[in-house]
Amino acid sequence: MNNNDMMEKEEIFSKVLRAGRRTYFFDVRATKADDYYLTITESKKFTNDDGSYHYKKHKIYIYKEDFAEFKEILAEMTDYIIREKGDEVISERHQKDFKKEYNNEPSVTEPELKSPENFTDIDFDDI
Repeated sequence: MNNNDMMEKEEIFSKVLRAGRRTYFFDVRATKADDYYLTITESKKFTNDDGSYHYKKHKIYIYKEDFAEFKEILAEMTDYIIREKGDEVISERHQKDFKKEYNNEPSVTEPELKSPENFTDIDFDDI
């Protein structure tokens, strides 16, 4: 298989959701057996003190055998949040204070995020 075949395989079907500093990439990919699975990548923009910026990416893989349950739980969770809190974004009223605290404090979730990130290096095509 030449490089062009690989590139075509990588881009079977894709959608992008831009959400402020975060961008979500939904990509349909193919296994070596030519079955399809979904990857969802979150890319978050961080601005450095000198004005330059970098991105942190996290990726999850969702396989066909998990689609039904994944969709069901996602719908249940999103419906629950809207039912409990409505669809207005509450933190927006305090956005300035919220961002200031967040940027000055070390992120508590950072070590947790680094650990799963290691899994993105695994070649899931072999599964």
